Amino acid sequence: MHIHILGICGTFMGGLAALAREAGHTITGCDAGVYPPMSEQLRALGIDLMEGYGADQLALKPDMFVIGNVVSRARLANGAPKFPLMEAILDAGLPYASGPQWLAEHVLQGRHVLAVAGTHGKTSTTSMLAWALECAGLQPGFLVGGVPLNFGISARLGGLAAGRERPFFVIEADEYDTAFFDKRSKFVHYRPRTAVLNNLEFDHADIFGSLADIERQFHHLLRTVPATGRVIVNGQDASLARVLAQGVYSEVSRFGMAGGKAPPDFAASGEPGDFEVLHQGRPAGRVRWALPGAHNQLNALAAIAAAWHAGVPPQQACEALARFENVRRRMEVRARIPVSGGSITLYDDFAHHPTAIRATVDGLRRQLDAQGRQSERILALFEPRSNTMKLGAMKERLPWALENAALAFCHAGGLEWDAAAALAPLGARAQVAASVDELVAQATRAARAGDHLLCMSNGGFGGVHEKLAHALRKP
Repeated sequence: MHIHILGICGTFMGGLAALAREAGHTITGCDAGVYPPMSEQLRALGIDLMEGYGADQLALKPDMFVIGNVVSRARLANGAPKFPLMEAILDAGLPYASGPQWLAEHVLQGRHVLAVAGTHGKTSTTSMLAWALECAGLQPGFLVGGVPLNFGISARLGGLAAGRERPFFVIEADEYDTAFFDKRSKFVHYRPRTAVLNNLEFDHADIFGSLADIERQFHHLLRTVPATGRVIVNGQDASLARVLAQGVYSEVSRFGMAGGKAPPDFAASGEPGDFEVLHQGRPAGRVRWALPGAHNQLNALAAIAAAWHAGVPPQQACEALARFENVRRRMEVRARIPVSGGSITLYDDFAHHPTAIRATVDGLRRQLDAQGRQSERILALFEPRSNTMKLGAMKERLPWALENAALAFCHAGGLEWDAAAALAPLGARAQVAASVDELVAQATRAARAGDHLLCMSNGGFGGVHEKLAHALRKP
């Protein structure tokens, strides 16, 4: 089958393209503007990419069009369709499907699906879980919204492990809507046997009116888990408690930090870089790794609990996580730049929601302090690029998110709200720039030996890493 994918460079659609190619289909695709890591992965697979959404792409005559949720029926100011290819598909009555629908029908059918949902940590937890199953010899397929360094790819079909009834498939389960013609959350298509609910707070202000709206979608996910399945839930999250209160129809296993009045089934005790895992109150393994932050402890517990449902003993999962190398764009060190008196470390991270920004900054601060490097500063560079942040829905939380950064630099180009006013509580510690070049100049002037420049965005950030590296290397 020849499949033409609209919006192919999104992390989900790019992973779907890789799976379809591995399954033997001919894949082409189009998008508007690309950036790593997905563009690199698609080119490495030999998948032809086309720029834009021109109606002339009908001449490819594919058997099926798979539509990403970036595509809409929107029109430009001059009245022309923003996606003329989609209009041509509809006019011609050609076959099309959403990405999640195609995946469910052609890949997930007949598999033990382990779906990882949550506002934060989906990519990291999905990668950890896939790695734990891999180390146990279970040959999982997976689709991750990033590139796990242990695998070097974001998606694969996997195989059937010896002695197992079904192949395993681990998927990052996003609550964002499926397509312009299917406004359900993507994850309702996946029908998991193991569902991980990592955390839940308000996000996606462009499609959800309230936290209660998102909680309702999470409950729709619970309705698809069979009675013989299992829901792995963060027992410390109030929003998830409300989701479960709406009704749960399968076994529930909780995870969280040790020390509470009601110990969860899986608990962590110790520092983020070295902690003991307790299963039903008994020591079950230890995780020693380089990942910073209490959020990654919780991610690890979720992965260990889900792996247990797939038959992997907690001790074995802990040993696997000790060899886990994280995911591209998750606290990824892009460069260590020599400067007078030492060096400056440059990071790339996907954080864009205030809670994720705070967790990332705090995790790095805690790691540096534990290493006796209290004098080394964190300079946070970020752009409010997600739809939620562009709308300014959480701008008042930015000072809280950046509290542990010595300095903060915000790329405010294109925002319709006043970033300087939102960051005013930080005083002179915060600067705002109208362009990436201006932001680079601000950070370069402020940076000194020993600093950690933490760049946070869910997009390409205008090539900020390369520009910073070039500017900092200048004498």
